Amino acid sequence: MGIFRFGFNAMGCCCEIVAACSGKGMALSAAEAAMHEIARIERKYSRYLPGSIVSTINEAAGGAMVSCDEETMRLFRHADKLYEQSGGLFDVTSGVLRKAWDFNKPELPGKRVLEKLLEVVGWHLVDLDERGVRLARQGMQVDLGGIGKEYAADCAAEILYEKGIRHGYVNMAGDVRVVGTQPDGAPWTIGIRDPRNPGSTMASIPLFSGALATSGDYERYIEVGGRRYCHILDPHTGYPVAFWRSVTVIASTALEAGSCTTIGMLKGHEAIDYMALHGVKYLAMDSAGRIFHKD
Repeated sequence: MGIFRFGFNAMGCCCEIVAACSGKGMALSAAEAAMHEIARIERKYSRYLPGSIVSTINEAAGGAMVSCDEETMRLFRHADKLYEQSGGLFDVTSGVLRKAWDFNKPELPGKRVLEKLLEVVGWHLVDLDERGVRLARQGMQVDLGGIGKEYAADCAAEILYEKGIRHGYVNMAGDVRVVGTQPDGAPWTIGIRDPRNPGSTMASIPLFSGALATSGDYERYIEVGGRRYCHILDPHTGYPVAFWRSVTVIASTALEAGSCTTIGMLKGHEAIDYMALHGVKYLAMDSAGRIFHKD
């Protein structure tokens, strides 16, 4: 049984599908089907693509409700649940704050700019019923980027299984969903990047099943006055989080793991209690370089 690896780009990141089976033809067929599913999800939910359901909802902000299919409604109901669980910190309307933050230039946004944008941030301003979504104010936006990549990893892993793959995984830029162990029963070993030493790992985590996801302050950031400002923004203040350097979570699905990592980054010192409440395994490094973990 060979182990076959297929690299590709999707959702603005480098991805990989690994499939172990008796022949490359079977692995390639399964990987292509999984990549096709990821591409479908990107076309449907990318805020950057005209005609996507997310773009359609955003264009209608302040107007009529937009009808959505059941798959889309499941994602929005999941976003609604995360908003409640996180005390309003996980908010898929907060993507509009990126208009104020340019992580290609070491400049902070003006206070008035952030204040205007915060007026159109708030999941409580979204009307959600059984059939559709409506953004109450003009200028509002929804962005499913915080769950889309993880959802795609889970869906792609299901496709691999349907195609007969029993050993492998889907890696969406560090968000990993496993399909069984390695052929000999050993776990897949996933390296966790050291947030302050590019090219180095802070840990290697064995994964027999389920999923693993990591959020960190090193993916996109600027430094101003000796302080780091990362791309994970608090929807209440409009400013980047600063308590954690990285949070890694192991859970049953990539969607659950990814949601927990993001909420962990947003919750700051309350993250450990939140992750303990949800019964997930985690590895986290705070801004002082201290490591916290639950195996």
